[in-house]
Amino acid sequence: MQSQNLNFIFFGTPIVASRTLQILKEKEYIPKLIVTSPDKPSGRGLEMHETPVAIWAKENNIKCLKPEKLTAEFIESLEKTDLNIVVAYGKIIPEILINKPELGTINIHYSLLPKYRGASPLEACLLNGDEETGVSIQQMEYKLDSGPILREEKIEIGINDTKKELRDTLIDLGANVLSDILPKIQNKEITPKKQDENMATFCKKINKEDGEIDINGDARENWNKYRAYQDWPGTFFFVYRNDKKIRVKIKHASYLNNIFIINRVVPEGKKEIDYKDFIKQNPL
Repeated sequence: MQSQNLNFIFFGTPIVASRTLQILKEKEYIPKLIVTSPDKPSGRGLEMHETPVAIWAKENNIKCLKPEKLTAEFIESLEKTDLNIVVAYGKIIPEILINKPELGTINIHYSLLPKYRGASPLEACLLNGDEETGVSIQQMEYKLDSGPILREEKIEIGINDTKKELRDTLIDLGANVLSDILPKIQNKEITPKKQDENMATFCKKINKEDGEIDINGDARENWNKYRAYQDWPGTFFFVYRNDKKIRVKIKHASYLNNIFIINRVVPEGKKEIDYKDFIKQNPL
């Protein structure tokens, strides 16, 4: 495939970034170089695994670097390009690297900035029960998600949308919006829109223990947490048996008539079971 005449480096790590790369490739935007996180041990055997972006780079025969840190020496070693594109890289980009390309550095952020700056915008909008979200293409600055906006696109959030469904929609939307405006970025035909700092909100990095819910708590809050954390970290509650604290994972739940309905659970150390059967065996 003949690539578009844009010399850029792509920085990214997880599936959201590898899927973005694939869409960019389909639009004939192919990076000169890919930078991703180093291989990490995972699984029971703690075998070393490449990131989804590293795997994509290998499959598409594109040079891929995996620095532990973006040191001055590493930055100096990079050839000067037209543009950097960053999607969920996972490391702070030094200011010198942000400004190194002629056109600077562009980032896809999965919220309507300045709302939900930070690491978990998808989870944040679901936790808060928002009815809309979107993507922001921003010109990066050396301050968290504060750069001027080049383009925003909104979508509605349905009451039954989970993080997985919303993520899939936003990945496609973000990659397509970016590829649509890249010619205008190249030609410097976009006037960046400064963010209103007074409207900025922030979201934190999600931890495993954030998935705990109070099954007797507010039904809508529980439903929002379930759909925000459905894939990871998941939602769970604890029961106590013989002075032992047992974690119970919620595998499937629903929301009907303002009631949070737990359908299937996995008690710690046991197999998946219908929630009604679990309650019969373990009265709360």
